[in-house]
Amino acid sequence: MGYGVKIQRVDRGRTKSFYVNFPAALAEASNIVKGEEMEWSIEDRNVFILRRIKPQKSLLKNKKELLS
Repeated sequence: MGYGVKIQRVDRGRTKSFYVNFPAALAEASNIVKGEEMEWSIEDRNVFILRRIKPQKSLLKNKKELLS
């Protein structure tokens, strides 16, 4: 399941910015906090990856537990 978002463009004189809203449900499930630093990577023109600068420990002990 995915969460749909729309890209917003803001023009301010000679500058422009693009904004992506992050769904609250994903932020809460990931324990994202206000002011936390992240970075974007581009895998290709269709896949963008958002990563934490300081990774947190996984809440899952072992991914294999999910599969059993």
